[in-house]
Amino acid sequence: QVQLVESGGGLVQAGGSLRLSCAASGRAFSTYAMGWFRQAPGKEREFVAGITWGGGTTYYAESVKGRFTISRDNAKNMVYLQMVSLKPEDTAVYYCAAHRCPYTISRAALDYDAWGQGTQVTVSS
Repeated sequence: QVQLVESGGGLVQAGGSLRLSCAASGRAFSTYAMGWFRQAPGKEREFVAGITWGGGTTYYAESVKGRFTISRDNAKNMVYLQMVSLKPEDTAVYYCAAHRCPYTISRAALDYDAWGQGTQVTVSS
């Protein structure tokens, strides 16, 4: 089982940028597809972005397409989420998640096998 730890959240003004990082340890990180999810107060956890094991395929939620970029560095066991042009509606706790099927990007949280503890992103207007 892979263990995940997110970092990089914080408070930013609308229009600003943040880069989230997810450090993985444990079983072979490169065998997992990875995803970023977020959960705002009173809302369900929602898919944000996903990336296959080698980074060759990515997928984004419509609400973040063109503003967020997911990437990974298997040599460093890291996954990143670069966020630009942030909006107040991006405010949420952001979670990194691992999917044991390396070629699968799923939008369903139930499909993921491991989760980090989350990092808070707050975008002020």
